[in-house]
Amino acid sequence: MFKKIELLANVAIIVIAILLGTVLVKRYVWPTRQPSPPPVAQIQPGTKINLPGVDWEKSKQTLVLALSDGCRFCSESGSFYQRLALEKSNSADVRLIAVLPQEITQGQTYLRKLGVAVDEVRQSTLSAMGVSGTPTLLLIDNTGTVKQSWLGKLPPDKETEVINLFRVPRAAS
Repeated sequence: MFKKIELLANVAIIVIAILLGTVLVKRYVWPTRQPSPPPVAQIQPGTKINLPGVDWEKSKQTLVLALSDGCRFCSESGSFYQRLALEKSNSADVRLIAVLPQEITQGQTYLRKLGVAVDEVRQSTLSAMGVSGTPTLLLIDNTGTVKQSWLGKLPPDKETEVINLFRVPRAAS
């Protein structure tokens, strides 16, 4: 009887070892492909933006920062937004508006924490503006039409591209 129990235990150990080995090989040697998330679409130039209460005609251009206080890339881009706000202060032709899905006071607190000064903070669902990911920057003309857009945490060359939009050309000496 003892021999039968020992044989059954050994067979059970072998079966379990084979099953575990199969699972491990399947998981780490031949991993199954996970479907990649759908790409986040960028807003195309020429798109009209409807943001209630915003008068686009107040300036030649408006840069809209579509952010969320839970967005890691928004927080990581804080120093870039600080530089944007500084450059904007040298240009009367450009406004800087932050749009967040959170309440306005929560958005203001978030921007203060980042050290970013903007002309206005608005609350809106990002999808109402056609924004599908944060951070998104939209350069909008005085008719409410998107001229350019940038999506995600920008590399240094793209940050410079956006900042240069605010720079006032100096007269030649």
